[in-house]
Amino acid sequence: MKKPSSKIRDEIAKLQEQLKIAETREAERIGRVALKAGLGEIEIDEAELQAAFEQLTKRFRAGQGATTGGKRSAGDSSGGAPAATDASGAGAGSAGEA
Repeated sequence: MKKPSSKIRDEIAKLQEQLKIAETREAERIGRVALKAGLGEIEIDEAELQAAFEQLTKRFRAGQGATTGGKRSAGDSSGGAPAATDASGAGAGSAGEA
């Protein structure tokens, strides 16, 4: 049975709202990690920062960076790696929004 166009429009509107909520949640998460890593304290052009995020995204998508997906302990020698991984997601997500 075919759906009427009004129901399809309603479903699209609901999905767009879900997408907006998911993007907001992801942006807040990435923002918190970026601030913890000190990105809020450096002065850098937004385009240059986005380019750096895109490079990180390529690096981790290519499997060059190993991540566990979990929190690292304070004694872990790779303390900056989780922030870089999470920050790359911010660049990837905001690239489409800009």
